[in-house]
Amino acid sequence: MTQSKFAKTIPYICAAGTVFFWASAFPAVKYTLEYFTPGSLMTYRFLVAAALLLAYCAIKKVPPPTKKDLPLFALSGLAGIFLYMWAFNTGTDLVPSGISSFIIASVPVFTLILSIVFLKEKSGPAIWIGVLISFGGIGIIAATQITEMQLNLGIPLLLGAAVSGSIFITLQKHLLQKYTAIQATAYSVAFGTAFSLVFLPGMVGELPAASPSAHIVVIYLGLFPAAIAYLLWGYALAKTEKTAYVTSFLYLSPFLASIMAFIWLGETMPLLAVIGGIVVVVGMIITNVLKITGKSRRLGDPE
Repeated sequence: MTQSKFAKTIPYICAAGTVFFWASAFPAVKYTLEYFTPGSLMTYRFLVAAALLLAYCAIKKVPPPTKKDLPLFALSGLAGIFLYMWAFNTGTDLVPSGISSFIIASVPVFTLILSIVFLKEKSGPAIWIGVLISFGGIGIIAATQITEMQLNLGIPLLLGAAVSGSIFITLQKHLLQKYTAIQATAYSVAFGTAFSLVFLPGMVGELPAASPSAHIVVIYLGLFPAAIAYLLWGYALAKTEKTAYVTSFLYLSPFLASIMAFIWLGETMPLLAVIGGIVVVVGMIITNVLKITGKSRRLGDPE
């Protein structure tokens, strides 16, 4: 392989590494929730992530946000770190991590809806077919989590996390018009971590009872899925010639997470939930393909 060809493969290697780290977070969170409450886990994990990201910014002399944009960074951290992670951790504590991964996979669908409503992105009726298919998949998954006519609370919590995640991505799109990926990520994480300090007393109290393996896994969650993965993802998006090829790796995340959960935790999912998860991903693929096709046609239209 020539050097130029190898250089072209690096973004895809980074994307694959990112998806691996993000997928591993689902069973890792499920494991550490045996030792920490959801709020304490969030605080511990993001103290590690924020320390790494802010250290990187200090070493590379990455400029901080302007005072004018601090509220936007604070809102980004509130939605994408504090609210998302609390709802995600709490929801994952109540359902198998494989189910959690498929519901969180719907974040791009909610992001698309927010982009259409608030950013005025163009969309055709065909795109909504994919959205409805994904929602149908979520409905199938939810049906497997009903006992005695009551829906498992983890499902609405994870849907809330997905909505928070989509708000975060929408805010990040706005921030990225002015700031670099590392600035948008690092300083949003810093604000989100600051909000999470409300759980710091509880976290300190839970530290002594946690096993060494639990501490190792939480530090892993902070270093890799929460920090390094974002740096790899930003590099992959910046260096690739075809963004759609890189983002397509994300479709693998819930399947990879389910396999990891089975191997590591012995978790299994109801067959109907697996089918629902596949339906969610199929809906996402349809939506994204139609969106990309629509953009290509508009770019090719004569002026």
